[in-house]
Amino acid sequence: MKRLILNADDFGAAPEVNEAVERAHRDGVLRSASLMVGAPAAEDAIERAGRMPELAVGLHVVLVHGRPVLPPERVPDLVGAGGAFLTDLVHAGIRFFFRPGVRAQLAAEIRAQFERFAATGLRLDHADAQSHMHVHPTVFRLILQVGREFGLRAVRIPREPHGGTRTIALWLALMQLRARRAGVVCNDYAFGVNEAGALTEERLLRILDSLPDGVTEIFFHPATAAFAGADKGTEDFSWAGELAALTSPRVRDAILRNGITSTTYGELT
Repeated sequence: MKRLILNADDFGAAPEVNEAVERAHRDGVLRSASLMVGAPAAEDAIERAGRMPELAVGLHVVLVHGRPVLPPERVPDLVGAGGAFLTDLVHAGIRFFFRPGVRAQLAAEIRAQFERFAATGLRLDHADAQSHMHVHPTVFRLILQVGREFGLRAVRIPREPHGGTRTIALWLALMQLRARRAGVVCNDYAFGVNEAGALTEERLLRILDSLPDGVTEIFFHPATAAFAGADKGTEDFSWAGELAALTSPRVRDAILRNGITSTTYGELT
């Protein structure tokens, strides 16, 4: 059985992203989105989500490429001199492992983001993280631990069917096992890691025609146009192309033709 979750990341990053999420949901095949609760346009995203009760909304935990929900002085080991999170993922990962007290700061910031999500009144559908930082073992453990206190029932595992080294593949499989042992649902596979910003209509159609059995999440970065404050490294993202893919009649037909069931994490629990 082929079950497919179509999700938009970075909900709340900018009005252009929020507008694309709304269009892709109302006029296309998008069924869920991951909310950045501390992002500049988070309030606009929350308001839009309130008008779209069928849109499943999860928490996009941000620990890099952004600003903390807590005051920077409360999480000094997570931020740089300007009070923003680090943008060097390797440096951030090392810091998370070796700085004294960093686990307590990570737990506090993750808890603050779950608390802010809870305050929106939206039902928590799932959790994932900016730049897949929940692949970091410390972050993953804390998201499971803290998230369960807020009703977390599902988490994304960014495991592509045919990608990554053997070591990465083994760790992602272990993440799946740990999540399920904790009573948290997760996907079998994901697309959007190697294709980030490039999930255009043609690429998406090829994925749908060879979708593996099981639960697959495809996560997108749609926007109506390039926007101020986008992460460094996303300059070549096809924001509008991904929106066009999500609203394409050909994509909708391909889902039906291939016998794929469109779903959300919440419908799996």
